[in-house]
Amino acid sequence: ALDRDDPAERAADAVEWVWTHTVLPDWPRRRRILEADVVARTAQLGQAGWAGALNGMRPGVRWLGDSRLQINTYDNPPRELDRAQLLFIPVTPDRSWVCWDIPHRYGLVYPCSGVLAEAAGRVPVPAALGALIGPARAAVLVLLASPLSTTQLVALTGQGLGSVGRHLRILLDAGLVRRRRAGRSVLYFRTEAGDVLVHGAG
Repeated sequence: ALDRDDPAERAADAVEWVWTHTVLPDWPRRRRILEADVVARTAQLGQAGWAGALNGMRPGVRWLGDSRLQINTYDNPPRELDRAQLLFIPVTPDRSWVCWDIPHRYGLVYPCSGVLAEAAGRVPVPAALGALIGPARAAVLVLLASPLSTTQLVALTGQGLGSVGRHLRILLDAGLVRRRRAGRSVLYFRTEAGDVLVHGAG
């Protein structure tokens, strides 16, 4: 195949076929997963600094301070990043690796986290919680272990936009969830009281 006079065109056709037949049909779900992960990582960065955001992204990755990053479990010296560009590349498969163009650029490819990385509807709702506040509202509360937008909740629960909105208003009024703006999105997440209710019912 490499002896042909059109290898670049054939490679482009192959990439287009893979995108069209394997990625594109599932892209809306993958995009929600990626967006949710970025929000979750940003929250970790704000709450716990670089160590909180980076530690555990992939096996062996640890932020050592002073612009130093340990990138794997091997006994190699850490990477110095004080003058380098560090790219975070979330992916939906459960795989991770590191790539680099030493000394200017490093890329950390890591699997997404959070409930959106699971198939929709697989997050179990405790029966006692469903009996207490209703199964539909309980499903919303359980999913808000990670920050999610109304649109994401609609996609995950299969409920209508109006129903999800009503559940969120009631949960907000009860102090079980809070909301914050992230760019153009409004994200909802459980409070400590919401966590206690979910885990106590489980």
